[in-house]
Amino acid sequence: MSKLKKIPKFKTEDEERAFWSRRDSTKYVDYSKGKKVLFPNLRPSLRTISIRLPESLIEKLKVLANERDVPYQSLLKVFLAERVERELVHKE
Repeated sequence: MSKLKKIPKFKTEDEERAFWSRRDSTKYVDYSKGKKVLFPNLRPSLRTISIRLPESLIEKLKVLANERDVPYQSLLKVFLAERVERELVHKE
C-alpha cells in the first residue's frame, strides 16, 4: 500500500465535514488496522411524537407498568419495539 496522506487539523466540525465530503478517506486511513469498539453509554436519538390512545388502553398499560415497576411510557416503547421486530422477522 502506498504511503497514507496526513490528516490536517481542523478548526471546526464544518471544516472537517467539508474536507471529508470531497476526499477518499482510504488515502488517509488504513482501515485494515481498524478495531471493533463498543460504546455502551450511547443512547439512540429520540423524537417526541404525539399519539392518541383510548383512555382504557392507557389505564391497562399503567396497570401492567405498575406490576413491573416501570414507567408506562417506557413499557409502551418496549412493547412497540418487540412488536415491530416480530413483524419485520415475519416479513422476511
